[in-house]
Amino acid sequence: MLALILVIIVVLLVIAAGAVVATRQRSRKLHTKYGPEYDRLLEERGSRRDAERELTAREKRHRALELRPLDPKARERFTESWTEVQARFVDAPEEATAQAQRLVTIVMRERGYPTENFDQELADLSVEHATTLDHFRAAHGLSEKAAGGQASTEELRQALVHYRALFEELLEAERSPDPQGHP
Repeated sequence: MLALILVIIVVLLVIAAGAVVATRQRSRKLHTKYGPEYDRLLEERGSRRDAERELTAREKRHRALELRPLDPKARERFTESWTEVQARFVDAPEEATAQAQRLVTIVMRERGYPTENFDQELADLSVEHATTLDHFRAAHGLSEKAAGGQASTEELRQALVHYRALFEELLEAERSPDPQGHP
């Protein structure tokens, strides 16, 4: 009887150890994939479990999106539009920054991302574009400041640079497919 109890205890310890290892591996994988976004969520939520639950929910929602690559002509058209936005910046920085924001939104929509709510845009983009998410946040904040007439030319330039980071990644996304087969 004592031997049976010991075997059960050992089995339970092995299962518990396996669960701990699997949880740590999952945490490492999420941290590697999301980087600063993982850290930001961890701080915001105050719990690793809650942050990871949020990231897992984002991945599930992302899988349900009907994302599609841009065709070469659309990519070329968007690239030309971006060149025009940058050229316009010299004479009309506020207008150019607003156009950059609209262009990024159009590209997102063309790729299949919902664009009705900024927080949801961030969540959806984080799954494939976590490295440029801080750029998008910064650009959005500076654009809001500009809309209130409070942004300096340097801040508008920074917003344009931040928008460009996401813009370029959205255009290039389908050229280097995810090794796991996601678009």
